[in-house]
Amino acid sequence: MVRIICKGLYKTYDKAGTKALKNVNLDIDAKGILTLIGRNGAGKTTFIRILSTQLKPTRGKVILDGVDVVSQPEKIRNKIAVIPQDSSLVPWMTAKQNILVYLLWRGFKYKDAVKRAESALDTMGIREYADKLPRKLSGGTRRKVMVATVLSSEAEIIFLDEPTTGLDPVSRRELWNILNKMKEDKLIILTTHYLEEAEELSDDIAVLDRGRLLRVGSINQLRKSIGYPYAVRIFDGGLKIPGIRGKVIKKDKDTLQIFCTEKEADRIADRLIRSKARFSINPTSLEDIFYMLIGDIKEDIHEKEQA
Repeated sequence: MVRIICKGLYKTYDKAGTKALKNVNLDIDAKGILTLIGRNGAGKTTFIRILSTQLKPTRGKVILDGVDVVSQPEKIRNKIAVIPQDSSLVPWMTAKQNILVYLLWRGFKYKDAVKRAESALDTMGIREYADKLPRKLSGGTRRKVMVATVLSSEAEIIFLDEPTTGLDPVSRRELWNILNKMKEDKLIILTTHYLEEAEELSDDIAVLDRGRLLRVGSINQLRKSIGYPYAVRIFDGGLKIPGIRGKVIKKDKDTLQIFCTEKEADRIADRLIRSKARFSINPTSLEDIFYMLIGDIKEDIHEKEQA
């Protein structure tokens, strides 16, 4: 478990005063995988770069595992490893050589570095590609080599900025499995645009929008925070259910979605069963939570008609 504390964190770029982060405050004991989600320009990459000592904030305090990363970045750097969003392998080095050079740069002795590189390749299931150049590897395998690189170090905290962008569904799922194994003894802080990925992987999720931290917590905590932990989908848009207590969205002419409490979901389900309507009930998805928080899901007029 790693304590992360941010107090009054701001980051302003260029003379125009573009604010990437605006008064971010956070105090969390993070474990497993902490995922940052938000639209383009929400501040995710800026936040992760500040936490990983790559960028200084305009003002504010950041404490990571007891270390002030702004004033004493050198004290935390031996504990962290980073794969930036735009990272790539050195094209004239093989997969194994890329890992080996990284370990030598971190101060490992050559024999130890070789063992660690080979072990990381085995863990990632890509030992057969050890002697191949990056141009001979698929996009998914190149990503796995980069993850193997940080895995090979002694880093306790790993930062991954959009690690699955551009991967096919099979490669993404393989990387999810690897990250789930890695998080058993490391803290992984990552960003992603894939909300289903964040929901699948994360122990905690931080939602950012326009530089502000809107919410942070587990998926169940986020569901409780919006007040609508369940979603009822009705595949008969013409059905009338009086007195609905919740948020009603008209998906299309034949489908309604109602976000509500467990008690209300039970009441609606009872009515739907008696009406022999087709419907489903599920925990509210992270996608729906996200759009509620950033204000892109609004109560439909249809709700007033049924109130």
